[in-house]
Amino acid sequence: MPRPRRSMPSEKAKNFKKTLLELLSYLKDYKLRLSFVLIFSIASTVFVIIGPKIMGNITTEIFNGLIKKISNTGGINFNYIEKTTVILIVLYIASSLFAAIQGIIMTGISNDISYKLRNSLSQKINRLPMKFFDSKTHGEILSIVTNDIDTLTQCLNQSITEIIRGVATIIGVLIMMISINIPMTIVTILIIPFCMLILNKVIVRSQKYFVMQQEYLGHINGHVEEIYGGHDIVKAFNGEKKAIATFRELNKTLYQSAWKSQFLATTMHPIMQFIGNLGYVVISILGGYMVILDKIQVGDIQSFTQYVRNFTQQINQLSQVMANVQSAIAASERVFNFLKLEEEVDIVENAEKIDNIEGNIEFKNVKFGYNPNKIIINNFSTKIKKGQKIAIVGPTGAGKTTIVKLLMHFYELNSGSILIDNKNINSFNRHELRKLFGMVLQDTWLFNGTIKENIKYGKLDATDQEIKEACKTASVHHFIKTLPNDYNMVLNEEADNISGGQKQLLTIARVILANPKILILDEATSSVDTRTEILIQQAMDKLMEKRTSFIIAHRLSTIKNADLILVMDNGDIVEQGTHEELLNKNGFYSKLYNSQFEVEEN
Repeated sequence: MPRPRRSMPSEKAKNFKKTLLELLSYLKDYKLRLSFVLIFSIASTVFVIIGPKIMGNITTEIFNGLIKKISNTGGINFNYIEKTTVILIVLYIASSLFAAIQGIIMTGISNDISYKLRNSLSQKINRLPMKFFDSKTHGEILSIVTNDIDTLTQCLNQSITEIIRGVATIIGVLIMMISINIPMTIVTILIIPFCMLILNKVIVRSQKYFVMQQEYLGHINGHVEEIYGGHDIVKAFNGEKKAIATFRELNKTLYQSAWKSQFLATTMHPIMQFIGNLGYVVISILGGYMVILDKIQVGDIQSFTQYVRNFTQQINQLSQVMANVQSAIAASERVFNFLKLEEEVDIVENAEKIDNIEGNIEFKNVKFGYNPNKIIINNFSTKIKKGQKIAIVGPTGAGKTTIVKLLMHFYELNSGSILIDNKNINSFNRHELRKLFGMVLQDTWLFNGTIKENIKYGKLDATDQEIKEACKTASVHHFIKTLPNDYNMVLNEEADNISGGQKQLLTIARVILANPKILILDEATSSVDTRTEILIQQAMDKLMEKRTSFIIAHRLSTIKNADLILVMDNGDIVEQGTHEELLNKNGFYSKLYNSQFEVEEN
């Protein structure tokens, strides 16, 4: 059945606090390491904070020494300056060392979380129902696994330590400023309300744009992946202009959301810097007045100015960090929402075993629609005996492929039931049920790896001899031996270094190796030439002996020897019987067969 197209989602209100709490819950397992990060970060910050005070003492000593020298009452105490300078250097070295250690620890934590989340996403993808993939592009899912996780990892690696360092610096600087002069500290603190007000306004306005930015990045990835994957079809139908126009529209929306989010985020820095510069002016004037009143030393002005600079600088850095946090929270929300999606129920209580399954199948009043508002299978009923070869025919959209998807429990029925050996398929564990089936689809699927690895996918513990025998049965062994490195030849990512027919032969060999009890062949020979089709048909006839087999075919000449032909139209079985019986009825099948025969003759 054709896959429904996904409409562009509308912007949603996101829960910042809830997502932040979920993210913090992932950090609970790293309490010990985070404690070390906290300790080393604070220690590094404390040593940096002490530095300006010591430098101020050196400045005061130089200033007082010069005054004494001018008044011939003494001079500069270079011994004090030398010892103090050594202490200062040691403090800065220790600060750098502690910062490096906490950085290494935090990098390990962030990469551990990234590793766990990617594993969780990978497992989640395998547990999601098929209907989910009908409404999502590959690029959107890929964007969550790659872009969103990378954004989150970068934030954890950098932002957490920046926040700890920033908060510790602000607190430490305030303590040092209070120790120097309280009135000057009060003036500095008055800057905070203005900073916080501006930060809050920008964060609230920018959050929705960060969310939109991550969302449309997924849309662009999906579009690019789709167009690149089908670039030959795009070129064949001159679809370049349409593809470019769609990309430009998506890229324009992404540009607008990214520009607005980044613009709002970057405006925080110059605004904070302007407020900080005003603070320097006020502190310099007030500090000079305090020196005249002999309430502070000259070096204290230098120290205090550096502390003010550190204070405003940390607020600026925190504002930048908050911009990164906005992006990370938006990415996290997408990841967490994905992990919360409803999963396919795989394990059932008192599940039936598949060991003694013979292959008798019954469809009882099956009703199904991919969309509940549009039913495509209406009251489908039939009985199939073990070992029978069942052909399912009908015009495009009649529901042929849907029938076998329901049989493999890819989707839940709207009503009715499907029985295997009088056991409802809902009573089997899904992964056990699917071991009964071998499936070859119209669209071949091969992954980047050797030919041997691709065939072995049907039976992971297969020996080399079993693989070769399966390939001989599928009439593909000779072809493989003509390739460079034969079975060890590596197929590229798109597997386009072999022909479409050769790919189909390999997938058939994979099913033969799996040796299933029930076969499903959905246009399995549609991509091979006439001579190869005859060889494959002979191999399939041998393979299908004593196995229940379903053959979905458009070319009716290939299913003449089927034990039972189910003729479908608009989701219902309109006729059933053998090839000869259906022709003698002179009904729907007869018209379908004769019209196709005439076309083939012409």
